[in-house]
Amino acid sequence: MSDFIDRLKRGKKAIQQAMDKRGEFRAGGKQIVCPHCSNVLFEKGEAQLNTQGATFLGLDWLNKSASLLVCTNCGLIQWFIIQLEKIQKSQD
Repeated sequence: MSDFIDRLKRGKKAIQQAMDKRGEFRAGGKQIVCPHCSNVLFEKGEAQLNTQGATFLGLDWLNKSASLLVCTNCGLIQWFIIQLEKIQKSQD
């Protein structure tokens, strides 16, 4: 029974982490809107911006990373090098 409860707790945590990456975002003070379908709901991810020199020397960890947003409606990916701000919806 304890194993079952542990699995439920891990599942709840995984769902919460996935939901934390989904939402509406702002960059540079403006809400991000999909230029293809005008959707405002995205899933956030991170990607490393590799350079040939750092990769050749095995120093990929020195490269910058970028945030990316995937539109939940059409799948268009937008890249951002600046910090994104998640828009918190008020609970009425």
